[in-house]
This record gives sequence, C-alpha cells and structure tokens, in this order.
Amino acid sequence: MSSKIEELARSNVRALTPYQSARRLGGTGDVWLNANEYPLAVPFELSQQTLNRYPECQPALVIERYAAYAGLDTDQVLVCRGADEGIELLIRAFCEPGKDAVLFCPPTYGMYSVSAETIGVEYRTVEAREDWQLNLPAIADQLDGVKVVYICSPNNPTGNLVNPDDIRQLLEMTRGKALVVADEAYIDFCPQASLTGWLKEYPHLVILRTLSKAFALAGLRCGFTLANAEVIALLMKVIAPYPLSTPVADIAAQALSAEGIAVMQRHVSELIATRDKLIADLRQCGCVEQVFPSETNYVLARFTASSQVFKTLWDRGIILRDQNKQPGLSGCLRITIGTREECDRVISALKTLPVASDFREQA
Repeated sequence: MSSKIEELARSNVRALTPYQSARRLGGTGDVWLNANEYPLAVPFELSQQTLNRYPECQPALVIERYAAYAGLDTDQVLVCRGADEGIELLIRAFCEPGKDAVLFCPPTYGMYSVSAETIGVEYRTVEAREDWQLNLPAIADQLDGVKVVYICSPNNPTGNLVNPDDIRQLLEMTRGKALVVADEAYIDFCPQASLTGWLKEYPHLVILRTLSKAFALAGLRCGFTLANAEVIALLMKVIAPYPLSTPVADIAAQALSAEGIAVMQRHVSELIATRDKLIADLRQCGCVEQVFPSETNYVLARFTASSQVFKTLWDRGIILRDQNKQPGLSGCLRITIGTREECDRVISALKTLPVASDFREQA
C-alpha cells in the first residue's frame, strides 16, 4: 500500500532530498552549536489571550515596529513564518514551473534549492569564487530564463559579506529581468552592511530578515520580506491567510519594542566578543588548519581529519555542523557561538585531539 501511495506523489517530491536541519540530524549532546541559535532564552510574557479569533494576516504593530527598525515604510514590509517562507513565496509569486528558474551561489543556504524543487522550478548554481565572492561573468552566462537570484550576505555557512560592488553589478545586469534577493538573516550582527537603503534605487531588490538569530527567537518562526510596495502586494496574493499566530505576533511585537531592540543589541555585542575569543582560541588548536573571518554568530573552520574531530566532539556531547559536502568546504565544520562556557568547552575538547601532523601519520 505504501508504495502505491508514494506513486501518487509528484515525481519531483519523490526525488527530493529534504533540507537536513539541525533538529533532523539529531544528536544527544548538551552543547548545541549546530543551528546558529542564540545560546540563551530571552523571557517574554504573552499578553494576547483572544485565541478564539483568527489573527491579523499582517499584524499592524509588528509591521509598524519592524518598518521603523529597518528604516522603511509599512507597505515595504511583509511578515511571515520565518525567512524560509519568504524564500518560497518569492518563487511561488514570480516563477512558472517548467519555464522559469532561480539561481544561487554555493556554498550557501540549502533552502533555496529545496524550495525550488518542491514547487517544481528549475534551480541553477554558480559556485562562488575561492574567496566566496560572486563569479559575475559566470552568473551573467546563466541568467537567461532566471526570475529570482538569491544572494546570502552575510553568507551561511562561510560567514563572509558579499562585496557590495558586486551586488550592485548584479542588480544592474538583472534590472527588468529578475529579482535579486539579499538574504540578510544575519545582518543584525553587522547592520552597517544592510542593503535596505538601496530599495529606492532598485525596484527589483528584495531583502529577507528574521527574528531567529540576533533576536534569539528561533522557536518563534517569524521572518520578514522587505521590498518595494509593488513586490509586497504581489506576495500578499500568495501568502497564507493567517501566517502568524496570535502568540507569535504578540512576542514579535515585544521583541521589536525599543526595549526589546536594546536587549538584542546588547546581546549582539556580548556575542561578538565571545566570537572573537573563540576565533583566537581556535587558531591555537593543533587540529585546526584555518579559521575564517566571520560577520555572524558562527565561525567556519577547516580541520585536519574533520570527520574524526566532528565525531569525537559529538561523542562528548558537543554538536557542531559538518560542512564537508558543500562545494569548496572540504574539511570544514561550522561552530555556532554559544555561551563563553560552551565555547571554552569546545576548545578544551579540541586541545585533547592530535595535532595535524599526528592525524596524517594515523591515516
């Protein structure tokens, strides 16, 4: 019976490899540094109790406060179930299955491909250069038929900002042809690099944001799409009737209050200090070959015998994110910035491992 049920599914869904989120990968650790979450819970109190009524499609207070935070007008803001829903809504609104395509530049976030495959839209990839910047000539060669280009900056999992001059060139070459979507899920850790100020100049620019990272609300599933009003109006045609539950809107509005933003910014400052210490400590570990600069709440590092390092820490209850399967990231593990104590525990565990030369001798 089960095989017959499977045959009823769309062929592209049967062939789909789902996104392997941190929770799907499992593990039984007590130091979770694989999902780019803020390490400590931020307290909120539910004030809205009218759960017998459907919520607003676009909760006014949430929209108003995020627009003020981002320096935009309210008609330039759409709130949805995490930035992931924003990724999907853009494909649904702008791409015809079997005709149009999306494009992105690995190594990068995995949901661009999953969302395209789920909807039945072709996706194309143009690998980033060795410095993880855009390969603009190669992108130009692949743009025919592309309706949406996703650029993650700061990029997940590498942690680097994409050169703004390159993004500007991409916007020029796609003008009137495709949307350019800047995924700014981690921009609160480097707000000076945001592209929100470019929206007036580029009507086809779209920006994705989230409360999951710097605002410490990964469990809330609340994200934002920022764009010119014409784009937002089109997305409103395909969004679910009630994307945010009443409790989610309640907590999001609190997080976006003046007090909530101040708390977030204080946490960001503390986390950046912890990140800088972790980077310095990693560079003193013998099994670490390279530590890459980061503008985010995680660090990417290349290890000798990374699979052994990953498993050894896993067995000790320290769960990292293996990036070996990403293009150009052989030997790389991604480490979310946890508490100072959690990061110190990572370093203590790494210092017990063989240095690079000893790993090679064992191999």
